[in-house]
Amino acid sequence: QVPLLESGGGLVQAGDSLRLSCAASRPIVSSHYMGWFRQTPGKEREFVATLRWIDGSTYYTDSVKGRFTISRDNAKNTVYLQMNSLKPEDTAVYLCAGGNRGTSYQSRHNYGYWGQGTQVTVSS
Repeated sequence: QVPLLESGGGLVQAGDSLRLSCAASRPIVSSHYMGWFRQTPGKEREFVATLRWIDGSTYYTDSVKGRFTISRDNAKNTVYLQMNSLKPEDTAVYLCAGGNRGTSYQSRHNYGYWGQGTQVTVSS
């Protein structure tokens, strides 16, 4: 377990940008992924983006490609999610996750440690 602390959520208008941060309290294991999921009431937790720590490869769900960018600061053990051109349907609690249990990086079951989440609300 690695404690994760997210920040950067808020209330914005459609078309605006936000940057989320997720800081780990200790170095990330090189074989792990660090990713972002989002959740709205009554729906399954949805994969948004992830970054493979060992080589920095990034992966996105189709609905955010071209708008969201996941990146990292190795020295700070921090991963970021830059969200541009936000839409009302992006409204959710965004959760940072880390780990690698050998399943698909898109599956929440692949991640063994999670942050508490940060609310992102996009008004139309």
